[in-house]
Amino acid sequence: VQLQASGGGLVRAGGSLRLSCAASGSIFSSMSWHRQAPGKQRELVAIISSVGTINYADSVKGRFTISRNNAANRIFLQMDSLKPEDTAVYFCAASTGLPLRTYWGQGTLVTVSS
Repeated sequence: VQLQASGGGLVRAGGSLRLSCAASGSIFSSMSWHRQAPGKQRELVAIISSVGTINYADSVKGRFTISRNNAANRIFLQMDSLKPEDTAVYFCAASTGLPLRTYWGQGTLVTVSS
């Protein structure tokens, strides 16, 4: 199983970025985005199930949109109205199997300047 995240970068506050994550090696039940800011614990940003059920962290609701292309085994995170506090390394993750196992991609850095 491999996950490859891309799309991070430097953007000014109020701007937008779109993250992409390509997964291979399995069919996944849920796929998600997480982030870890310097000195903080990793947190869930958004998660989407194989049937499209979505949940967001309160801090990103209304600004971020997660989507999924099941045929291509990809997920995306459209990030709008970015804030400096969104600065973090963003990781994609995918879960599959019984018992459920979660796989992680490498992170992609998002930096939002004020």
